[in-house]
This record gives sequence, C-alpha cells and structure tokens, in this order.
Amino acid sequence: MAFALARSLRTGETVYCGWCALGAPVIAEWTAREGFKAVNIDQQHGQWDMAATFAAIAALSHAGAAPVVRIPLGDFAVASRVLDAGAEAIIAPMINSAADARAFVAATKYPPLGERSWGPNRALALQGRASTPEYLREANEGTLTLAMIETKAALANVEAIAATPGLDALFIGPYDLAIALSDGAAQDITAPAVDQAIDAICAAAKKAGKIPGIYCKDAARALAMKKRGFRFLAVGSDLGFLKDGIAAQLSPLGR
Repeated sequence: MAFALARSLRTGETVYCGWCALGAPVIAEWTAREGFKAVNIDQQHGQWDMAATFAAIAALSHAGAAPVVRIPLGDFAVASRVLDAGAEAIIAPMINSAADARAFVAATKYPPLGERSWGPNRALALQGRASTPEYLREANEGTLTLAMIETKAALANVEAIAATPGLDALFIGPYDLAIALSDGAAQDITAPAVDQAIDAICAAAKKAGKIPGIYCKDAARALAMKKRGFRFLAVGSDLGFLKDGIAAQLSPLGR
C-alpha cells in the first residue's frame, strides 16, 4: 500500500524499523522479509552510495516494507533525490533549530509546506501509480520527515523544532545526545540527564502533535521506549545482528 508507514503512524500504531549500515541492498531486503515494517538505509554513517540506496529502496518496496533513508548531515538535496526514488521517510541528523527544521521541510515537502521540486518518476513506478496528481495530492501527508534531536542546542530548541509546519516527527539519537550532555565525557544513554532529556523530547513531540521516535540498541530497549510513549522505534542494526549471529555460533566452538 502506498505510504503505508505514514498511514500506520498517523493512526497511532507503533512501528519497529530495521537499520542497515552495510551498503548491501540484499541485506536490507532480507531485513524487511524477516518482518520489519520499515527499514532505514543509513547514509550518514553507513556504507551506502546513491546507486546502492536506489536499489535498496526498490528491494524494500518489493518486499513490502517502507523504505526510510537517513541522509548525510545537512544534505537536503539527497533527501529530495531519495524521495523521488521511492523513499517514504527521511531522517535528518543534527536538526538543531527551527531554521534547520524549516530547511529540511523545504526540501522534502511540496508547496505550500515546502519547495520540493517535481520528479518522483521512480516513486510513481514503485507505487504502481498511473496518476501523477494522486501522488502530488498525497505526498505531503504520505512522506515523513523525522528531525534528529541529539545536541544541547536541539534540546534547548525542541519545542520550536517540533512546532515547524511540515515536520512529522522527532527522532532521538541517544548516543550523540549522551555525548553532548556529558560534554564528551561519556556515552551512557541511561544517565539521568539523558533519561530526562528523552522524556522531554517525547513530551515536546506529543504536545506538537508529532510522532516521537528513537533509536534503540536492541529489542529490550525498544520495548522500554514504547512504554514511555515512543511509536517509531529503530531496533539494532544489520552489523549488530551479523556480529551477534557469528558470536552465537562461534561461542560453543570455544572461539
């Protein structure tokens, strides 16, 4: 179904998202086929070039999962390109102010919300659309913008960021947030200051009628964050799953 991720989240569902860094479309596809409703292609810290990203978006669409892309820092041109290629959600790192949020929205939403340029030819094909007006009519609601809150500045401006028209969600990067709040001394995502910030960001999202999201290192963390009100939860990563699987097989062998 076209824009299934937005429909699910806007009706109050909780969505668990796979996370792929390794730059292999087939891994993204199998992450979807094993049951994740959405899968993120991490261009910020992962090994994804544009060709692999486009291939993964198509593979995820065929596997029945919503393609999500985390763009490189400040590269809103990439956001427009991957939306045209069929991505259904964009995660933008280091959105530290309302001005950053407005620039993000400008690149990802059509007028009157933003300034996205027309050209979603691959998205139309992947969604099986014969009518371009239908896509245009639905795209602003159907494609999601997730602003990462992960710095002291973002935390101070979180209500103004959340209030930005066209911004759909706040997404917490807990490790960078922990580094920022400890002034670079630690990466403890359970520290009291980080825990308080997580609740404050979730509250700001809800107050503004936006979707609260967060990255979680594993399923246990995701379930705990769900109980605290988060509804878009990234869980683990392909690299982590691979390392854990290898370790589980080698351990009985004494390796």
